[in-house]
Amino acid sequence: MIPPEFIQQLLGRLDIVEVVGQHVELKKAGANLKGLCPFHGEKSPSFNVSPSRQTYHCFGCGVHGDALKFVIEYQGLGFIDAIQELARRVGMEVPSDTRSPAEREQAAAAKQQRKGLSELLEQASDFYRQQLRDSDRAVDYLKRRGLTGRIAADFGLGYAPAGWRGLARCFPEYGLDDLETCGLVIAPESAEASEQKRYDRFRDRIMFPIRNVVGEVIGFGGRVLDQGEPKYLNSPETPVFSKGQELYGLFEARAPIRQRGYALVVEGYMDVVALAQHGIGQAVATLGTACTAEHVAKLFRFTEQIVFSFDGDAAGRRAAGRALQAALPHLNERRAVRFLFLPTEHDPDSFVREQGAEGFERQVEAAWPLSRQLMAVASEGCRLDSPEGRTRMLAQGRPLWALVPDGLFKRQLLGEFAQLARLPESELLRAWADVQPRGTQRTDSDERWEPERPAARQHRKPRQATPRGLLSTPSAADQAMRLLLTNASWWEQLSGAEHEQLLALPAPHGPLCGWLDRTLTEEGALHWPALRERLAAWSEPLLPDHGPLAEAALDALPPLEASLDDLRRLLPRLSGSDELSQLLGRAGLRFRP
Repeated sequence: MIPPEFIQQLLGRLDIVEVVGQHVELKKAGANLKGLCPFHGEKSPSFNVSPSRQTYHCFGCGVHGDALKFVIEYQGLGFIDAIQELARRVGMEVPSDTRSPAEREQAAAAKQQRKGLSELLEQASDFYRQQLRDSDRAVDYLKRRGLTGRIAADFGLGYAPAGWRGLARCFPEYGLDDLETCGLVIAPESAEASEQKRYDRFRDRIMFPIRNVVGEVIGFGGRVLDQGEPKYLNSPETPVFSKGQELYGLFEARAPIRQRGYALVVEGYMDVVALAQHGIGQAVATLGTACTAEHVAKLFRFTEQIVFSFDGDAAGRRAAGRALQAALPHLNERRAVRFLFLPTEHDPDSFVREQGAEGFERQVEAAWPLSRQLMAVASEGCRLDSPEGRTRMLAQGRPLWALVPDGLFKRQLLGEFAQLARLPESELLRAWADVQPRGTQRTDSDERWEPERPAARQHRKPRQATPRGLLSTPSAADQAMRLLLTNASWWEQLSGAEHEQLLALPAPHGPLCGWLDRTLTEEGALHWPALRERLAAWSEPLLPDHGPLAEAALDALPPLEASLDDLRRLLPRLSGSDELSQLLGRAGLRFRP
């Protein structure tokens, strides 16, 4: 746990004008400073920074906070990562590291390795940019694609020369193992092979540097200039790069996403750059893989609206179906997802070049809401004019509906399904009521689960006794952690204030929340078995050996029938311990056998 006293000391050492001024152009306005708000689009400055109070406030959109909150909101960092970043700036060491000296040394070595790999990638990026300036052929290719030198510079575009060992001019020590580790060089599999057999991974390609949310180069995408396969080539998985978690262009798109109010997800690097060329800077792209739940979770840290753009062909429809499944577990009443299908002869790059920004914006305005896309996927291959077709539609839609977190939106979707199936909503609700435990996500094992019939409940087998000591009376904090560990996707749906409240709890709850925030930021929402494995591999033990939060207790207890609202009702009670017994007595939180 990070002591609250340290956070106050950190804020006392920081100058909010300096922190905000790195991202916003501020001008003196009396005792305060003013600038254009980075969180929404405006032409007249309404974003105020107060040096005396060390706070910021926008009179346009209402955002406000201190230096820590600004870094969290603007850079999309987790609470712990933001504190570490700010502490690094002022030379302070974040306390409460209880690891052994050997464990701290190992963690420091891993961090140093990641830093070294990023520096190598940054050096290669500089080399590729220089090569682009020296290659008329590569420059002509970008001009034919309608890109200017300014937009190429904004995205750091470069060119990998055609030779097998072009990077040897950038790295005199071409045999460095780290060049292979960060994906720049391919080495022969044989350990006895000569260094001379090493060669560049990227050759004769336009290079797109991939940056993380703080702007560090973590990988590359390369596109062939002429004919060739593969058309796009990405960096491999490395200690600093995982394509299932990163999005191309997110670093550049952070401010436009805030200003425009939504993120636009496309399928290619060139789509992102071409859209930015035409003033649509809020676009990001997946990195040669389908959109994942981790991608969606990361985007929802910057905005509450996402628009997916796909080609109108069969492949685009399949990709949209995968994006739908990735988005469903992250929805709530405040978040919205839409789907844009361009004409089959176009991708975003060709469409915006032919129709311009206004034409593309009209397509965005006409994008399908998620509910329509969900009904389309559920109805695929079904004749809704027959009972058989409607029954099949419900069978296909039920597992998708089950992915949506409990709340008003889920009930609205139930009404849509009922109308499409020509059934009373109450009847469909009864049929789907036991589709899965409330607030949990479907797993592979759910395919074998069947709802328990009412008659069978009278002959239920006696529940096996839980080992003595595992179910000591849990406090409200214990129960909140139980809900978060078994419903990890809820963490992303909590507000910043709720995060701070949980992170400020004493051990083991606060440090456990910090670990959970860091893990979900890096890997997305995970089920309890996966979280348990990562906890076991963590260098610092976070779960106690005994009590309600012991690993054995978490494994022994069946899932709670609970919703995100139940978790939020627990938060005001975290200071007490006996209120939980009353809460657990409610029907909404009964244990499921």
